[in-house]
Amino acid sequence: MTERTDSIAIDYFSSRHPLRAFASKVALRARRHMYSIFEERIRPARTAKILDVGVTPDQTLPDSNFFENLYPNKQNITATSFEDASNIEERFPGVRFVRTQGSRLPFPDRAFDVVVSFAVLEHAGTRDDQKVFLSELFRVGKRVFLTTPNRWFPVEFHTFLPLLHWLPQPIHQAVLRRLGLRFWADTANLNLVSSGALKNLLPNNAECEIFCVRLLCIPSNLIVVGQLTPS
Repeated sequence: MTERTDSIAIDYFSSRHPLRAFASKVALRARRHMYSIFEERIRPARTAKILDVGVTPDQTLPDSNFFENLYPNKQNITATSFEDASNIEERFPGVRFVRTQGSRLPFPDRAFDVVVSFAVLEHAGTRDDQKVFLSELFRVGKRVFLTTPNRWFPVEFHTFLPLLHWLPQPIHQAVLRRLGLRFWADTANLNLVSSGALKNLLPNNAECEIFCVRLLCIPSNLIVVGQLTPS
């Protein structure tokens, strides 16, 4: 996982884009649906210890840190990010924030009953970085619930460009640079996955289900629910 030490919040949302407000409304509806899937599939006990990996310091968008907003037992949530998102403790009293430094999560093995991560994998770096990211989720959690955008959805919701992301990554990134979108042309900031690629990134000793959330009947987001197999 690529190490980032920025002190200023990173704009993973293209917050100044004219379509951002509309996209956030769509994203919030989709994330509420994902949360209902989380409740249905995980059925966490009221005392379950939850780790949310990849929270954001952003407080302007309605879909930011939606899990903390919806989950009722906030005193059982630990949130982590390589960004300084400590303001989450004030916004959601009871939540504890621990900042991540480097590729290893700062928690012991199986420290949490459930680890969740929403739309973070695509920002974790190269495929090798993404493998490390996923292995860390499974290391510290007894169960994992993860979502990430589906590469084969026709619109890429970071750049709001259609179909371009279906090109081979070097060509996609070259075009983004020509369009002045250099931030999104960096693999460290955007590396989309398909369901097949996601399956290949998961730990070999993990039992997982991969399924999708649909938008306009097209798979828009991928969901992983899994756990490590008993040794």
